[in-house]
Amino acid sequence: MTEQTYQLISIILYMAAMLFIGWYAFKRTSNLTDYMLGGRSLGPAVTALSAGASDMSGWLLMGLPGAIYLNGLVEAWVAIGLTIGAYLNWLLVAPRLRMYTQVSNNSITIPSFLENRLKDTSRLLRVASGIIILVFFTFYVSSGMVAGGKFFQSSFGLEYHTGLLIVSAVVIAYTLFGGFLAVSYTDFVQGLIMFLALILVPSVGIFITGGFAETADSIREADPTLFNFASGVGLLGIISSLAWGLGYFGQPHIIVRFMAIKSVKETKSARRIGIGWMLLSLVGAIATALVGVAYFQQNDAVLADRETVFIVLGQIIFHPLIAGIMLAAVLAAIMSTISSQLIVTSSALIEDLYKAVFKSNGSDRQYVFLGRAAVLIVSIVAVVLAWPNKESVLKLVSFAWAGFGGAFGPVILLSLYWRKITAQGALCGMVAGAITVGIWGSFKILSDTLYEIVPGFLVCLFVTYIISRATYRRNAEIEHEYDETLELLNKER
Repeated sequence: MTEQTYQLISIILYMAAMLFIGWYAFKRTSNLTDYMLGGRSLGPAVTALSAGASDMSGWLLMGLPGAIYLNGLVEAWVAIGLTIGAYLNWLLVAPRLRMYTQVSNNSITIPSFLENRLKDTSRLLRVASGIIILVFFTFYVSSGMVAGGKFFQSSFGLEYHTGLLIVSAVVIAYTLFGGFLAVSYTDFVQGLIMFLALILVPSVGIFITGGFAETADSIREADPTLFNFASGVGLLGIISSLAWGLGYFGQPHIIVRFMAIKSVKETKSARRIGIGWMLLSLVGAIATALVGVAYFQQNDAVLADRETVFIVLGQIIFHPLIAGIMLAAVLAAIMSTISSQLIVTSSALIEDLYKAVFKSNGSDRQYVFLGRAAVLIVSIVAVVLAWPNKESVLKLVSFAWAGFGGAFGPVILLSLYWRKITAQGALCGMVAGAITVGIWGSFKILSDTLYEIVPGFLVCLFVTYIISRATYRRNAEIEHEYDETLELLNKER
């Protein structure tokens, strides 16, 4: 058999496993809470790895190693910022959000939680946040599908549209039928594949390049600045990189995992597993790039596309069947993010827009059917957007991260830690943060100086605080729920 045949076998086995998990989850899904939130039944390991896998996407296996390969450890500031942000997200948001969403009318989405928490009878807050999620995530899903199409094009020589349809069909199938449980279980498996691949490639690669000392010498020979954490970057550049961590507090597809874990007690175990996975995976991605620099320096070779350093090293080091698993790891990173965003978009469409606008009181069976229909509709729109293969869609990914972080981050934190936040304050802050990110990101001179999430986050925080102070009126029900949440948290701990 040819190398490509072995690799194709690995990919087919991986995709078959994802579809089997989707079927298994389908059998365990009976109502809307099951479909949208897995019945709040996730264990700490599944919660941690599904949050990590849905977060990292192809950036972990392609974007970060490519950046390190080109510019060295100065690019590691983003990884440092993300790790700090993820840790604080687990520490500050996870326990309170898990408890508060249950106390506040058993909320199963972020927009419904904000409405229930702030007793917004106008439904404007829920509808506005639902629209933000729907619009941004449709493009987010589309960009993931573009990446999937390009993956099959570059790895197997398939036509772009064929690859796009293959990835879309598999992700849609297990997400549509299995819902949140399927997304979480597949993310768990995909997280394990990504983790093992990122440990194996640099660990074996460093022996091929002659051990630590010889590898380091080869890297210095190639470019002595690669080990410099401050090469060619100023203070604002470092702040911009670290500021990526601020985005975690407002990412719906990540924090929804906190709402689905079995209990508050298990968030501590999940945090340890999640941060451990993240640290080792990021170190593995950075080490892969540096080993790649040493390997190509020693062999006097040129890497055509720096973002493929992980894939190329895997193919050089391992048997084609194992190299196929390395390819599956890249595909896993892409697919895990698409599926997570699809289920959150579906919940925004049905739970936060359809129910709010039409004030519908249908059965759980009807809502699960509508949830599946929403997954299909959003997927079709995303495929149509991805079909032309335009880079402009991919550029929305970093913009959307800043948009969600700037619009939702401060509002989520204040809703969990400040009694006096109001619906008016949250709505104004959310809109102000999103607009600030949009304007700042539109001017290259501004976005090149400072990442737009920083001004967006600060404006949202300031506006939410000022408007809330001006519109605050004591509400006995809000006070009771806030106190009950704190009381139950203390008991759980």
